[in-house]
Amino acid sequence: MSTHAKRERLLLADLLETNGPDAATLCEGWHTRDLAAHIVVRERRGDAAGGILIKPLAARLERVQAEFAAKPYEELLQLIRTGPPKMSPFALKQVDEAANTVEFFIHAEDVRRAQPDWTPRELDSVFEDALWRRLETGARMYGRRSPVGLVLRRPNGQTAVAHKGAPVVTVTGSPSELLLFASGRQEKADVELDGDKEDIARLYAAKLGL
Repeated sequence: MSTHAKRERLLLADLLETNGPDAATLCEGWHTRDLAAHIVVRERRGDAAGGILIKPLAARLERVQAEFAAKPYEELLQLIRTGPPKMSPFALKQVDEAANTVEFFIHAEDVRRAQPDWTPRELDSVFEDALWRRLETGARMYGRRSPVGLVLRRPNGQTAVAHKGAPVVTVTGSPSELLLFASGRQEKADVELDGDKEDIARLYAAKLGL
């Protein structure tokens, strides 16, 4: 049975292939080749991937990622499609689903929405609900750098408090769009914001995300 993570993995690989190694992405300073290298290092080089979250390891991560980015682009795409080695925690279906569903969805949109001719993608309700559960669980982490109180709201009325405080800005949209907004892709997310104009401007300028 196909999982959300597996589907998003293959979709991301297809987008990377279609756009080639030098296309723009929403990840600052990265082209598609850099993004592909990031994905491969993250699940195949645990000795370096810790630098994503641990600052003292960042230099090693940068060095290893540059080494992978220098590999043939087709090789990187094949490694992404193949997935992690059997001994990797990511090879476990439950871990893959928990750790990669959001990762691959966001990075697929990083590629898609950086292109001038991008078009919206229709997502089914089951996947939207899966994204909401992950956003709801991690809301405080996504919003920890918000300069204002931040509430995320689905059209059906479900809400998640991403940052406590006042004044408050409420962001309304589908779970997928809220997730993109909360992960730092504010300018590319299709959402509606309710709050003071100055507070909204501060929120757009903030570095949200994990």
